Amino acid sequence: MNILSIDTSDTKKAKVYIKCDSKTFKVSDSRETRSDITLSLIEKVLKISNLKISDIDKLCVNEGPGSFTGLRVGISIANALSFSIGKPINGQIFGKIISPVY
Repeated sequence: MNILSIDTSDTKKAKVYIKCDSKTFKVSDSRETRSDITLSLIEKVLKISNLKISDIDKLCVNEGPGSFTGLRVGISIANALSFSIGKPINGQIFGKIISPVY
């Protein structure tokens, strides 16, 4: 199983991991967390793990705690990827990652 994990909770460092079988590949960037940096990290980690986005079986994203903007970047990217490749995020279907609490 290939799992792509996105952590943008820290505005000073974005981290992206791929866990496939017994190996874990990790890339990070210490610039300000932005969507373009996070997307380039995803591209890099896919390249070093020799996988394509279609090879990903599951997506994980850090839901918090953390910076509001940083979390929003990570969750938005995860939702877009989930929609495009049809894979669940944190075990949830597209758009259901955060349930409102009333």
